[in-house]
Amino acid sequence: MDKVFIIAQMEQAHTDAVASGLQLAKQLNKNAEVFAYSYAYFSGPESYNPRLVSVAQKQLMDQREAELKQHLVDLKGEDIPVHMVWSKYLFEHACHHSIRHGFDLMVKAVHHADHYLPTDWQLIRHTRIPLLLLTSNPLTKGNATLMAVDLATHDPIKQQLNSVVVAYGKQLAEATGTKLHLAFVLRVPKILRDMDLIDTHALVKKAYKDHQKQIAKFNMDPECIHIIAGEPELCLFELACRLKSKYFVIGARQREGLLGRIIGNTAELVLERMRSNVLIIPADDQLLAPLTL
Repeated sequence: MDKVFIIAQMEQAHTDAVASGLQLAKQLNKNAEVFAYSYAYFSGPESYNPRLVSVAQKQLMDQREAELKQHLVDLKGEDIPVHMVWSKYLFEHACHHSIRHGFDLMVKAVHHADHYLPTDWQLIRHTRIPLLLLTSNPLTKGNATLMAVDLATHDPIKQQLNSVVVAYGKQLAEATGTKLHLAFVLRVPKILRDMDLIDTHALVKKAYKDHQKQIAKFNMDPECIHIIAGEPELCLFELACRLKSKYFVIGARQREGLLGRIIGNTAELVLERMRSNVLIIPADDQLLAPLTL
């Protein structure tokens, strides 16, 4: 354990995952290893010649390895282990290798500042260790870490996931020197709020009272506890923007669906909007152990 699995960024990425991952590993007092993935389709007559394909594959990987090692030299990280992987589906190797070899954090840069690519979603849906997705949005220049939990849940798995989210959020905030905030959203449809059919202020006030014991266990500044009424994806996005959250921490339950592995609808909607660096905590058995906050 205490190892960080860093996925080296491709040229199109807006963020240097290697530099950021190494810095975070140092802050967390963990050992880092870098994994560089390559894959290419070959067409024409050479695609039918295994020898030519093998030569081209090696040439591509050698070139990428040389560039990556030079980048590590520039970062004064010459001793960092580097692994070159030829794989069509990055997520399959990354998710399997990271859990099998005792890594406890995966770091990857997103390629587009405003949305995730299919590979990012596959990692989110299949990872069995915490996954940090880095972006270059302006919010990442802020100085806050925002955690999202469900204080009202009676589901034992979700309650354990809340504890893990808070534990990782605290660890991340302490290591990065960011101010820790916690958010809980009371789901109230917009149409009900617009029609003034519900007194949202009374709901929020009651929620603070009902969850007072839970909140006290977090041992946080009361000013940094935020209970909001509305739609989670909008409320959390607006709060993250207001706080200028550099990091956003959320738990995700992964389930098998008709079209493959999925995460909860709420988590997916939240992630689609979020513009902070996002730490996703999967509801994996090895993480959902009783924790002391």
